[in-house]
Amino acid sequence: MGIEKDINQQTFRNDYQKAAINLIYTYHWLNEKMKVYFDNEGITSQQFNILRILRGAGVPISTMQIRERMLDKMSDTSRIVDRLVLKGLAQKNVCKNDKRLVDVSITAKGRKLLEKLDTHEKDMDATFGNLSDSEAMQLNKLLDKIRQPR
Repeated sequence: MGIEKDINQQTFRNDYQKAAINLIYTYHWLNEKMKVYFDNEGITSQQFNILRILRGAGVPISTMQIRERMLDKMSDTSRIVDRLVLKGLAQKNVCKNDKRLVDVSITAKGRKLLEKLDTHEKDMDATFGNLSDSEAMQLNKLLDKIRQPR
């Protein structure tokens, strides 16, 4: 099934426009497929991303460090962290080195939630079942190339 059929558009200005629209459409398509797992746990994809960042950091980090590592650079990191704190999935503490800053870390409850979601990784990977390993590698190279400065 091609993007033309999926979005009911027969022509594009050129292949670059089609590729851009295809990327946007595919992002939303993937997001919806993965959203089911997050909805079942009462979190958003942004909250999931922050929890994974915190778990990977292994030590408390600032909201600025979280923001640098986030996939969605446009998000309001502080507000998302506050929601995670309210849910008991993350905690905030005054930074030991600078009392004006706050460090964020994942809680045991947050780790447990991620462990539960980790069991779905094969299901998420299956979304790419139509691609061979070499096609997935090529796709990664192409997507990285798009973001390179000219």
